Amino acid sequence: MKARSYLGFLLRRLVQALVVVVLSYTATFLIINVLPGDPITNMLLDPDNGFSQAEIAPIIAYYGLDRPVPEQLWNSFSRFVTGDLGISLRSNLPVAGLVLEALPSTLVLASSALTVALLVAFALAYGSQNLPPRWGQGILRSIPAVSLAVPTFIIGIFLIQLFAFQLGLFRITSPDSAAATFFAALALGLPVSAQIAEVLITNLDHEARQDYFAVARSRGLSRGALFRRHQLKSSSLPVVTMIALAVGELLGGSLITEAIFGRKGIGSLVQSAAAAQDFPVLLAVVALAAVVFVAVNLLADLVYPLLDPRLRRRRGTAGDAA
Repeated sequence: MKARSYLGFLLRRLVQALVVVVLSYTATFLIINVLPGDPITNMLLDPDNGFSQAEIAPIIAYYGLDRPVPEQLWNSFSRFVTGDLGISLRSNLPVAGLVLEALPSTLVLASSALTVALLVAFALAYGSQNLPPRWGQGILRSIPAVSLAVPTFIIGIFLIQLFAFQLGLFRITSPDSAAATFFAALALGLPVSAQIAEVLITNLDHEARQDYFAVARSRGLSRGALFRRHQLKSSSLPVVTMIALAVGELLGGSLITEAIFGRKGIGSLVQSAAAAQDFPVLLAVVALAAVVFVAVNLLADLVYPLLDPRLRRRRGTAGDAA
């Protein structure tokens, strides 16, 4: 792809990503703050929550709750893009500090789960092509479907029951230990690995039916060499897209997994904020999750043409024609 053509592609994707972020923030703001009514004001005025008039007045002024909704939205989004996520209604602490305190645990869990998912997916894909038919064509190819059929929380409960209570390999009272993190990542990563494995195995099968693969096999190359040189590279390109799509599942699944394994991360923050009706925290977490998801998918869109020569040629031809 020529530099000018790629630059135009980059700018279009950046504009699209910005539009998606603005729309997602707007929708989240309206749902949390406006529909139905004004839940923040209703919560502040509820005598059961214990807010005094002296406490209510500065909160209303800060969030502009006495102003028109478009002005509230503009002020909220302006603060968001500058890193000001608001003030928690319950703890009276900056939401940004609460998120930064909970974020490392979730990032460790999500990245570990993604690593587990990739390792399991590539192991299943390799075995499907190189093991005897009974294993490669039968048992291994059925594992992704089974993993997809079992919910994450069931996998997590099973792992805790077997490896914590019966085998004693980790303690549920130490959820941040290396062993506990591994099993939490395993519970979160197995369903994701199934999706990646299914796509990868399908593409490996497609490449194995191509003429160039038959020629390479006729040269007497080993199974491992055929897999590495002639199947894996072209077949793994869709994995980039799958990883980008899996980010949303990892973010959502981490909330459940953290609750099951007792980890203190974004999941516990969202859970406590929802129970306490701390709407600024909920808005910040949902908006940041949308930004992360859009950013990862944007990165995948930008990397994919660089990895696929055929796509580079098509986009380059389109740019020349334009």
